[in-house]
Amino acid sequence: MRAAAILGLGCSPKDLKPFQGEPTVEWQIGMPAPGEVDVILLFGGDGTIHRHLGQLVNLGLPVLVVPAGSGNDFATSLGLPRVRNSLAAWQTFLQGRENVRTTDLGTITPLADGATGDPGLDPRYYSCVAGVGIDAAVAERANRMPRWLRGHGGYALSLAPAIFTFAPFPLKILIPCEGRDFTQQWTPRSDRPTLIAAFANTPLYGGGMKVAPQAKMDDGVLDVCVVGGVDPFKLFCMFPTVYAGRHLSIKEVEYFQVSRVRVETEYPMDVYADGEFVCRTPIEVAVQPGVLKVIAPA
Repeated sequence: MRAAAILGLGCSPKDLKPFQGEPTVEWQIGMPAPGEVDVILLFGGDGTIHRHLGQLVNLGLPVLVVPAGSGNDFATSLGLPRVRNSLAAWQTFLQGRENVRTTDLGTITPLADGATGDPGLDPRYYSCVAGVGIDAAVAERANRMPRWLRGHGGYALSLAPAIFTFAPFPLKILIPCEGRDFTQQWTPRSDRPTLIAAFANTPLYGGGMKVAPQAKMDDGVLDVCVVGGVDPFKLFCMFPTVYAGRHLSIKEVEYFQVSRVRVETEYPMDVYADGEFVCRTPIEVAVQPGVLKVIAPA
C-alpha cells in the first residue's frame, strides 16, 4: 500500500511515527499526484482540511483526518476527536479497508451580479460551517490570535467583545422554486435583520459549538441556523446554550434544511467557512453529497 501524509501548520514527521508501524506501507510527504498513492493521512485542523478540499475531492482517495489543529470540528464530527481515535481507525483500515465512508461537503459560489445571480468565481468547498455576520467578524479576530490561544478557547474569547459591538444587518436567504415556465426561480425563505447566518454540513464549529445540532454529514442537505436581532445581554446569556445545541428553542433563532440557497446582504459582507475567509456576499451555498471519502471509526 502507498500512503501520503499531509502535515499542517505545527505538525512534523514525528507526528506520523505512530502510524508507520506497518512495514508494507510506502510513505511520501505532501499532496500526491493522481495515481501515486492509495490513501492520504491529513494532520491538521479545520483550516488545513479546508485549504486542501478541492485537491482531495479530485483525487477521490480515502482520507484519514488526524486532529492536530487549533480547531478540529470536522474530525470530531467524524468521531475522531483525538489522535488515538485516528490511530485506531488507521489500524482498522489496514486490516481490510472496510471503514471507508463518504461525506457531503458544502460549496460557496460568489455571485458576480447579485441582481441577476450570475456565477462569478468557481465554487469553493468547505467541510464544516459557512457563516455570514458576527461569525465572520469573530473568525477574523480569532485568526489574529496566537495559534495556541486559538486552540484553547480563542473563538469564545473573540466572540465575547463582538456580542456588544456587532449590530444586526439586513440579510435575505432565497431558496429555489420552479416558475410557471419551468425555469429556475428563487423565493425568499428568510428576510430580516440578522446577527448570524450559518450554513452547516457538520453539527460543530468554532471549537465545539453545536450550532446545527441536527446536522448530518451524509444526508444531502445543509442545516441553516439564522439568529435574528437579539438584545446584546440576551445574546451573551444565549451563547453558552450553543455548546449544547439548546439555542433552537429561542424565538429569535430560525432553523431549517436546504440543499441550495442564495444569500444577499444590503452591502457586501465577509463570508468565512471552516474559520477561513472565502469571499464576500452575494453568494450561493449548496451541498455536494458524498464527494469526499474518509476513514471513519470502525
